[in-house]
Amino acid sequence: MAATTTTADAPTGTQAAAPAERAPRGEVVTHALVQDVALPGDGGTLALITLDNGFDHTKPNTFGPEGIAELHRAVDTLRDRAEAGEVQAVAITGKPFIFAVGADLSGVPTVSSREQALGIARAGHAAFAAIMDLPVPTFAFVNGAAMGGGVEVALSCDYRTISAGVPAIALPETFLGLVPGWGGCFLLPNLVGPANALKVIIENPMNTNRMLSGPAAAKLGLGDVLLEPADFLEESIAWAARVLSGETTVERPEVSRDESEWAAALKAAKGLVLAKTAGRSPGPLRALALVEAARTATRDEAFAAEDQALADLLMADELRAGLYAFDLVQKRAKRPAGAPDKALARKVTKVGVVGAGLMASQLALLFARNLKVPVVMTDLDQERVDKGVAWVHGEITKSFEAGKIGRDRANHLAGLVTGSTSKDGFADADLVIEAVFEEMSVKKQVWAEVEAVVSPECVLASNTSSLSITEMTADLTHPERVVGLHFFNPVAVMPLLEIISGERTDDAALATAFATGKGLKKTTILVKDSASFIVNRLLGRFMGEFSRIVDEGTPVLVAEKAVAGLAPMPPFVLLGLVGPAIALHNSETLHRAFGDRFHVSPNLRKIVEMRKPGYYQLVDGRPVVDPEVEAAHIAPENPVELDVAEVRERVLSVLAEEVGLMLEEGVAQAPMDIDLALITGAGFQFWNGGLSPLLDREGVSEKVLGRRFLPPGAASVPA
Repeated sequence: MAATTTTADAPTGTQAAAPAERAPRGEVVTHALVQDVALPGDGGTLALITLDNGFDHTKPNTFGPEGIAELHRAVDTLRDRAEAGEVQAVAITGKPFIFAVGADLSGVPTVSSREQALGIARAGHAAFAAIMDLPVPTFAFVNGAAMGGGVEVALSCDYRTISAGVPAIALPETFLGLVPGWGGCFLLPNLVGPANALKVIIENPMNTNRMLSGPAAAKLGLGDVLLEPADFLEESIAWAARVLSGETTVERPEVSRDESEWAAALKAAKGLVLAKTAGRSPGPLRALALVEAARTATRDEAFAAEDQALADLLMADELRAGLYAFDLVQKRAKRPAGAPDKALARKVTKVGVVGAGLMASQLALLFARNLKVPVVMTDLDQERVDKGVAWVHGEITKSFEAGKIGRDRANHLAGLVTGSTSKDGFADADLVIEAVFEEMSVKKQVWAEVEAVVSPECVLASNTSSLSITEMTADLTHPERVVGLHFFNPVAVMPLLEIISGERTDDAALATAFATGKGLKKTTILVKDSASFIVNRLLGRFMGEFSRIVDEGTPVLVAEKAVAGLAPMPPFVLLGLVGPAIALHNSETLHRAFGDRFHVSPNLRKIVEMRKPGYYQLVDGRPVVDPEVEAAHIAPENPVELDVAEVRERVLSVLAEEVGLMLEEGVAQAPMDIDLALITGAGFQFWNGGLSPLLDREGVSEKVLGRRFLPPGAASVPA
């Protein structure tokens, strides 16, 4: 049961933190600790429920069966006390920095029947409905991160305060292949309207799981008042007292019941869902249907519909693949497979960057921001150096002007990044990274010049996206201290860092690379020295086969429809993002290394020759085929036109073949690392599980290789 303490003479009570506890099934129980708070001005008693699993903020509050049951029991007790006149209001808040981040998904693999899944859905609804049915006003004091079921707890209350310091508020379920199933699809649109609700339920999750800050959530209507974090709880209690006394009146915009307005919002959201998933993930489509019904449904009808949707989706392979992907990002990413003993890592107190172009400048800013060490940039002439340093300083100024950092921090960061045309400044650097033109002879020349300056212990890192580290270092005196650090663009946004070991790279250099990646807050994956490594090799095979199919005569729109929902965007849109010249270079590198299975498109070469930025051009924010590119298209002599199913099978088949070869060659440690790389380096969807669960689910891996990549149940519903 919930612990209860009473205070009669203080605005807030005191209580001990909940003891860390695991239920028999392994659940970390989030306790519902209740204390009485005397409201200011003789306003009576507020019963404050604090959600706390007994751990610090690094292990957020979640709701498993035991936690939900405890919350329900606490609310039932408070209902009795409210009816007896002992409490005048109930409020819910979280432990420091965390409100609650939703359901405890770690138990989903143990769910083996639809009836069991239905029970989980109903238990959550019953607990949250009990909050809604309390006979006194209820308040949610959202003091920290709130996601999924945490947001739904807050929506179950009559009023909500939000701390301006909250970093993340979200309903991310459709990102995983689920729905907000404990009231979110009903309560949110009826609070903020369909368009704003679908931004949270559909748009943000579909766009790489964006989160709302506390201020953004309040502006959208999720909160009634935004309060400063320093005295958030005290001010929330004072605000609640003013609401109870009638001194403060909460006014919210009336939600329209106009069917056409709801239909327009739903149509736009469905267009996004189909563009991102091609309808292959059932979760977002079920969420849309639930939101549509929320316009006219009663609460009980809506909750019953959410129960059925949750039960279906908990027993769907897409959710299990999404949880597999979530586990990769949350757990495997923190313990990189094959990484050497971290005790071997050398301390990095100064960094050198060879180059001052955009990529080099992004790297310089990242190292300065995250490692907080001096960074020296070099380039061939002063003009390039000055431009690179100015870009870094400009980004720091933007952060200051946006209020993200203070003036002292901005000045300190700017002072860390300097530039020179001489590499002499690398003499006391512990790590030097190059980001120069992707040409082997250029890389070799750079390292020869750097090795003449740096200490024997300095680790040298190449940001090559495709070239061999072993070949690059063949002429060096100390090739053992060279490692590949392949960052993805934009550097500040993309989580992945591929760490490449050359044939002679030693463990100290590798350990330093992994420690540096951790300091830069990147997901690090060990990769064997092989052409284009993991992500670019698989994207090269994908893009190459797609281009081959189009070059042979299949219309682009047919081909794009076939692969929709596989990559985060259509291949030729991705081409424009990467840049045709870079894509061509990658395809030529892979063709030289592996032969004809990597297609070099003559039409891509034509786009590069024409200096076009891509196959499409933007018209009113939408991609439209560039008419000059279309006119220059080289038509095949004997066209072969495939249908959607044939294109999909062919593309998935070559990807299965390539993943199989990469695992045989030891390019990656396991299928999990390939999936993790594609999720964090190329934005492949969680509900697909990256790639290997999709290939298993559609039977392609067994058809091509005669085996699955993952055992049954690892990223799917157990048989």
